[in-house]
Amino acid sequence: MGRAPILLVNEITYPILAAFGIPANVLTAAIMYRGKCGLSRGITRYMMAMAISDLLVIIFHVLIKKLYIDYYPNSFLSRSTVCPSNIYLRIVTLDYSVWLTVSFTFDRFVSICCQKLRLAYCTERTAAVVILSLCALSCLKFIPFHFMYEPLSSKDNLNWGCRPKAAFFSSIWWVVFSWMCSISVSLLPFGLILILNGLTVRNIVAASRVRRHLKGQGGKDSEVENRRKSIVLLFSVSGTYILLWTTSTVVFICTRVTVSFVDGDYTNPSSIAHEVGVLLMILSSCANTCIYGMTQSRFRQEVKNALKCSTAFISKPMKLALQRA
Repeated sequence: MGRAPILLVNEITYPILAAFGIPANVLTAAIMYRGKCGLSRGITRYMMAMAISDLLVIIFHVLIKKLYIDYYPNSFLSRSTVCPSNIYLRIVTLDYSVWLTVSFTFDRFVSICCQKLRLAYCTERTAAVVILSLCALSCLKFIPFHFMYEPLSSKDNLNWGCRPKAAFFSSIWWVVFSWMCSISVSLLPFGLILILNGLTVRNIVAASRVRRHLKGQGGKDSEVENRRKSIVLLFSVSGTYILLWTTSTVVFICTRVTVSFVDGDYTNPSSIAHEVGVLLMILSSCANTCIYGMTQSRFRQEVKNALKCSTAFISKPMKLALQRA
């Protein structure tokens, strides 16, 4: 009997995600660090932090888990002493990436809808504090992951793999912790981004109607045009997040709320939906670079400059070698 189609899709897709996502996020972080994209310093800090967090998601979820541990199950990383740390790092990096998107969305919501608060909140200092605080919170709230697993099997006096302890399914504290993890990574951020974007859209529509009424119908309103351009990045980033996380969020609601957990049968619709949700969820870590390229002309120019410098750096030694030959 052949392998399930979803597993074949994973085998093809994950290497492509790693090959594209790692260099793309490294390049994005480097460009944002230079600060020459015409964005405010606060937004630039968020963009750089999001690129780094997305890079970590790809490293721990794709490179280490999907492309190394799954293909080399007897490696050092599959030891029972290391396995809980791998799971901890995967959930921390994913949670951090998600909440950076939420914090960026909230920052843009304040900038557009809360004029009095904007001057105090939408600053480089606030962005730095939020970024560091979210990192610390993500690391702290998942510490119990180090204590909830036991060895999966034993071979040659070595313990391999890990699985949740029996108490995880019976203890009320572990059940509460499990729900907290699921809600923190999936449901709560998804809902907050939807609400913040809805409030932002309502504010923009109301403000545009007032300005059109005051200025009349003739001619273009430069203020409205500038506001429209300023929110393109917000809606592109948060909209892509909503699109790519919808499947994962729906699977969470259908499985956790109805207490019908996903099994290991990859021909089962719930398992297929879960795998597709995870794939799209990780794909969102590669999407922001494409978004910046499509919406930010200065970012595209910086990418071109970086590629020119790289080409010149590589071609110069080759030309010298050919001349000597």
